[in-house]
Amino acid sequence: MSPPAGRRAARRTALFLLYQWDLTGQPLASLYEGEPDEFAAELAGVVADRAEALDRRITETSDEWPADRMGTLERNILRIGVYELEERTVPIEVAINEAVVLAKRYASEDAARLVNGILGRIAREEEPAA
Repeated sequence: MSPPAGRRAARRTALFLLYQWDLTGQPLASLYEGEPDEFAAELAGVVADRAEALDRRITETSDEWPADRMGTLERNILRIGVYELEERTVPIEVAINEAVVLAKRYASEDAARLVNGILGRIAREEEPAA
């Protein structure tokens, strides 16, 4: 199951907004040309507001890669993915797949493996006991 192309594009916009915010400390849309769509702005805003908690979850889950030692792209891709997993805004498979696609597209295959591993662990922790 895949989200509509519009939602996928909005997720990329949210990543761009978060990346700029994380690098510059400027307000989310201050460096963005145009007006981000509602989904992208809302996603970026809630992830930025919860960045510290999301980073703690990433660090707790990853034995080797604390969030503060990750690249800005990887960290923000993971923040979005962890948020989507925790809030169940999309199915687990979609949250993980979309994060891996973003990592492959904007970072590297290694980043995609890291993102997949961390989000996979979190997804297994989130699964209700049978």
